[in-house]
Amino acid sequence: MEDNKTLHQQLLEAGVHFGHLKKKWNPKMLPYIFAEKNGIHIIDLNRTIEGLDEAANALKSIAKSGKKIMFVATKKQAKEIVAEAAARANMPFVTERWLGGMLTNFSTIRKSVKKMLSIEKMLQDGTMDSVTKKERLTLTRSKEKMEKVLGGISQMGRTPAALFMVDISHEHIALAEAKRLGITTFAMVDTNSDPTKVDFPIPANDDATKSIAIITQYLTAAILEGLQERAQVKENEEESVEDNTDNRGRGLEITEEDSEGGRGRGRGRSKSAGAGAGGGAGRTGGPGRGPGGGTGGGRGGSRGPGGGAGRPSPAKR
Repeated sequence: MEDNKTLHQQLLEAGVHFGHLKKKWNPKMLPYIFAEKNGIHIIDLNRTIEGLDEAANALKSIAKSGKKIMFVATKKQAKEIVAEAAARANMPFVTERWLGGMLTNFSTIRKSVKKMLSIEKMLQDGTMDSVTKKERLTLTRSKEKMEKVLGGISQMGRTPAALFMVDISHEHIALAEAKRLGITTFAMVDTNSDPTKVDFPIPANDDATKSIAIITQYLTAAILEGLQERAQVKENEEESVEDNTDNRGRGLEITEEDSEGGRGRGRGRSKSAGAGAGGGAGRTGGPGRGPGGGTGGGRGGSRGPGGGAGRPSPAKR
């Protein structure tokens, strides 16, 4: 409860609870409105905290799975805040102008990004030194213009898994494209917007700089926590793979030692068996008696128990 009170107090001090004028309200925001004061709607901060927690948990799981979350805020008071937060979390962002088809026609947008990166590479490795000054100036201006709009998505290889927007009324094109592609949407929703258009609405003042900053920082912290857990899981997996490899190597060494020892013991047994067989052969040829009678110096000794007689020795005279 202490954390909730602290967060509640921070939201109150940041002016998150101030909505728009009553005449500009959207009736679908009724569940999130606490009261009306001097013709201005007051947002229920308890509902704001609930929306924040739900959004933070969802964004954390998305970041932990390794997927990208795009930050969208083209309002003047939100540009710098959102750009810094997205850069801190290493996520794509759009803060200048939303190009139509940035998500639905992503392949074409990606071509423009590749062109921008190729011009940047040419300027860095000295390839542009051979062209005229006018051509180099033209390419530099083209690169700066593209970087202003596409710089935040230059490292994005595919469409993101989620979108975080500051004002859905202002970013209605981005919201429409995200809904068309089935992308999960998170947004700060003021009293003049429709919260049912967003998957995770956060009722809050989307015009004040402090309000935008506290909501964005809270969600960015959740994303960073998810990324940290993902890195820790990867480290544990790598360690377990290394341990398994070492154990397999030790097992192979032990198996080879056992097999060599077995071969040595086998050779020793075979040698001793050979010696015993040779000795037995050398002892045959003495006088033997069969159980059935007949004495004699049989070469192979006596035959079986039935009275097989060996060859008789010469009679004594």
